[in-house]
Amino acid sequence: MPNGILLALIAYASYSFSDAVIKSLGGQFTVFEIGFFSTLFAGCFLFFTRPSDERWRDAWRTKRPWAVQARALAGIASGVLSVFAFTTIPLAEVYALIFLAPLLVTILSTVILKERVGPWRWLAVVAGFVGVMLVVRPGFRELHLGHLAAFANAFLAATSVILMRSLAQQEKRTTILGALVGYGLVFNGVGAATTSFSLPGLGQLVWLMLAGVFTAGGQLLQLLAVKYAPANRIAPTHYSQIVWAVILGALFFQEYPDWLSLVGLAVVGASGLLTMVREEVRLGTVRWNPFSRTRL
Repeated sequence: MPNGILLALIAYASYSFSDAVIKSLGGQFTVFEIGFFSTLFAGCFLFFTRPSDERWRDAWRTKRPWAVQARALAGIASGVLSVFAFTTIPLAEVYALIFLAPLLVTILSTVILKERVGPWRWLAVVAGFVGVMLVVRPGFRELHLGHLAAFANAFLAATSVILMRSLAQQEKRTTILGALVGYGLVFNGVGAATTSFSLPGLGQLVWLMLAGVFTAGGQLLQLLAVKYAPANRIAPTHYSQIVWAVILGALFFQEYPDWLSLVGLAVVGASGLLTMVREEVRLGTVRWNPFSRTRL
């Protein structure tokens, strides 16, 4: 189990470095161009990570095509919004809003899946929103479109999780991932071509490739981690990204959260962990935390 947890921690660190690289490219390229190249390079590396009992040429065969397409479209929109958020507002604030996703899953599960939610999970939802308010503090400082994009990202991530619950036991991973990569390349490619596309220089291309490599590395490390530890033991490592957001933001972008923001981040993390604990007690597993992130 310690090996699985360590691999998961490294996986989420890899995701955080990918997000930091994307943030550093803000202002150099459009959102679509960053999304296209990062998806392209991530897809190239993920091509070699298919399960041994699946084949890429069968990826198009699906039992629930509409649900697969909906999940892919949610992932594409999530990717575009996340790039915009990371390139416009501080890392810690983006993560605080994105980490509302598991709490939004609780809300959506009552509406869509008709699940019963107890008082402890509702308490976690309220606490999570309070934590975000401490970080963002609307009304006390200027809000940007990046904040709205990050919140919309959380909602789309929650929608993807709901869809993944129904797809996980019926569809192949190559089908779900292939649809996400395919749609991502087409959508971002068209967006880049119809806006101000600029050919990256060699140095810029290296950074774009690094964004894809870090994302693919995170996916691969998560797959390895689940072989050594159950998902409900690995899921809490997801919140290590809050620590990475603070560290990377301070080191590379001169973003220094004040004490109130740090308290808010801690509350967001604690509310998410409480949600996981309640899920494990009720279901024996953590269902809202899929073992891959919902965007590339």
